[in-house]
Amino acid sequence: MKTQPFPPLRLAVIGTGHLGRIHARLAANLPSVRLVAVVDSLVDARESVAADTGARPVASHHELVGEIDAAIVATPTSTHQQVASELMKAGVHTLIEKPLAPTLGECEHLVHLARQQSLVLQVGHVERFNPALTSVRDKLHDPKFIEARRTSGYTFRSTDVGVVMDLMIHDIDVVLSLVKSPVQKIEAMGLSVLGSHEDLVNARLHFASGCIASLTASRVSYRPERTMQVFTSRGFAAIDFGTRAATLVEPTKEVLRREFAVDPLTTSERQEYREQLFSTLLIKQEVAGDEINAIEQEQIDFTNAIGEHRRPQVDGADGRDAVAVAELILEQVESHAWDGSQLGRQGPYAMPALPVVGGTDRWPSTGTQDVPQRKAG
Repeated sequence: MKTQPFPPLRLAVIGTGHLGRIHARLAANLPSVRLVAVVDSLVDARESVAADTGARPVASHHELVGEIDAAIVATPTSTHQQVASELMKAGVHTLIEKPLAPTLGECEHLVHLARQQSLVLQVGHVERFNPALTSVRDKLHDPKFIEARRTSGYTFRSTDVGVVMDLMIHDIDVVLSLVKSPVQKIEAMGLSVLGSHEDLVNARLHFASGCIASLTASRVSYRPERTMQVFTSRGFAAIDFGTRAATLVEPTKEVLRREFAVDPLTTSERQEYREQLFSTLLIKQEVAGDEINAIEQEQIDFTNAIGEHRRPQVDGADGRDAVAVAELILEQVESHAWDGSQLGRQGPYAMPALPVVGGTDRWPSTGTQDVPQRKAG
């Protein structure tokens, strides 16, 4: 993706945590951008990033009204709606880190405001720019089964949301962009391990097109993984977002036409086909992704969308739809009955099994549910 010859956009990065620092460093080197300021309420955080990028350290985005054309919001999820609303009301194009907002209602508000103000609203679903996906995307028409796994250790970041909004939201967005069909049914279960939010979730999405997607996300895993397998009516792709590489398996025309018969084969023919299966019948191809930075490509798409007066690749509506599905998954997680009855353990709180010794029992001895109420995430 190439930058366009537009006048440099005056840009600020709001929030200088882990992702904010990355965004600021990359934006400072984009020809299409002039990084005006980095914003954070913590003095040391903003001054550290300012020193690295040459931007002005600012305590509040309110100080920048009239000085910036665009902003990247990398603050905690719970603040996205307020910060982005104030920016867009001031006429600022906005890229918001995922998820767009913690609730569907807040997402709807942001999407409506961006349209009302004729502003670009982009959401940081960065996997859409991952070369592992982009290198095979044109082969993924009409998906019928998708399996995604996204696991990591507990980073002690993004603790204001659970694993669905923190990690699974990436795969929800990618799946929705591939399937392009309404979700008809969702099954899900999850576990809370270290905090008040779910840390491990498995969800199964049923689409009107007949496609089924199985998504697993964990942030309490000892083995990091970011993979997706896509089975289409004409082939298969294994995508590794971590290594930025993919594997394609495409059946020959003989196999696709159902003209290849196994039963009549002799023993020697079976042995030969077994040894050469992925070179004669199911053609396997390793696809190496381009050496690009996906977050940088995301920023370039953002600035180009502003200059070209077009929608970005991942706009506010995409981010809203991902949150809508995430909320439905969380509803299923909250209602899952671990003991086969609504009177037993319910929601993500299945650990430990009763009775609890030496700790606080979430459930009374009568078995009546007493799970704390909270927002989705």
